[in-house]
Amino acid sequence: MTTPPMVAFAGQQAQAVRDVNTASLCRIGQETVQDIVLRTMEIFQLLRNMQLPNGVTYHPSTHQDRLGKLQEHLRMLSVLFRKLRLVYDKCNENCTGLDPVTPEQLIPYVEDDGSSRHNERSASQARPATEERREILEVNKKLKQKNQQLKQIMDQLRNLIWEINSMLAVRS
Repeated sequence: MTTPPMVAFAGQQAQAVRDVNTASLCRIGQETVQDIVLRTMEIFQLLRNMQLPNGVTYHPSTHQDRLGKLQEHLRMLSVLFRKLRLVYDKCNENCTGLDPVTPEQLIPYVEDDGSSRHNERSASQARPATEERREILEVNKKLKQKNQQLKQIMDQLRNLIWEINSMLAVRS
């Protein structure tokens, strides 16, 4: 006796739902957030294009169409927020057994409390952190210099374009 294809498919789908890991849930959550942002931008676009009934003649059918689209976007937005809440709850449920790691523990930090009694182990750990901090500061300094150079180039291009437009305007 064989199982019908629909029953086998439903069993595979149920197994796939159980095998969803936290990383794929986070990806689904990210896609959901992107959809929420996209829908919100579309709502603002619709609102910007809607005309207020301020004495100007407008077509009621066009207004009703836009209103219907707006209500559909708002309904989809609420569905997406519910989906995001489900993903968030499932991720929290999957991560309850993990030891929480604070962000401060992930950042190499050197405490300078003024005490001179550092053992060799803490001193050897502090050196890479201070060297890394120094490298980061150097990179930030170089980045600021490059940003300044780019700003100067953009200003020069803006002035050049302004002068070209001025000459074209005077010519015609």
